Amino acid sequence: MQTITYPKNYAEWRKIARSLLAAKRPPQDLIWQPLDQDSLFGDPKPIYEKQDKQLRVPKDFIELARTVSTHRSDEQWAYLYTALWRITQGERHLLELSSDRITHQLKAFRKQISRDIHKMHAFVRFRKVGESPLTGREQFVAWFEPDHRIIRLTASFFKKRFHGMDWSILTPDECMHWDGEQILFTPGADKRQAPSEDAQDDLWRSYYRSIFNPTRLKVKAMQAEMPKKYWKNLPEAELIQELISEATQREEHMLTQENTTPKPAPNNAYLTHLSTLPDHR
Repeated sequence: MQTITYPKNYAEWRKIARSLLAAKRPPQDLIWQPLDQDSLFGDPKPIYEKQDKQLRVPKDFIELARTVSTHRSDEQWAYLYTALWRITQGERHLLELSSDRITHQLKAFRKQISRDIHKMHAFVRFRKVGESPLTGREQFVAWFEPDHRIIRLTASFFKKRFHGMDWSILTPDECMHWDGEQILFTPGADKRQAPSEDAQDDLWRSYYRSIFNPTRLKVKAMQAEMPKKYWKNLPEAELIQELISEATQREEHMLTQENTTPKPAPNNAYLTHLSTLPDHR
């Protein structure tokens, strides 16, 4: 058995995987594990010099691997290598087999990451910190805590959406910065490095209050779309309990009201004519 330490990212996994393929190491001969467990098994991450420069795999596998590599669990590395091994051994259409255990798990990882990306798109809240003395562009900073290491997968979205301002998105894993010309990445940050409040927070709260519809309130559905773990970083979240309480009180008030007599139908010639038509149901 050969021990392989979890890689840090897709590029590192790709290098290891190509080396293992060149050495013809099947998945069942490998143990993937964190670095701190390697003392029991010797060298944690052997890198073989020989690599197959002509290796070709389907494009959809490469795209899947790039996405799945950001999963927090690190369980994806063994699944990815197993899939890669099988594909290079002749199972070129492996990813089309939804019932296959490896394919099913990799797609489950991708689904979790896609959901995390969607939440980041929706719940990042920028706070203004000033203006650039050189360009005069407004500068904003946001703090976000994703479930997975997805920040690079969101770069194109935020660049396009907030192209006209300078911004930084800080996360515990990695930080992303846009200056109007390029995106830069720096090591992860602490929440204390992000601003805690600005004038935009009142705008978010006003907007959220204006769109809150108590007649269509479904608390479980709302919490499924906006899980409580995100509330601590959303300025509008402090209104949620208050708005839910107000909606509940209004509903109870409506239920306790006495029944009222329905108003008679208006004296309208067209409606009278419709009432005389035969029922063809």
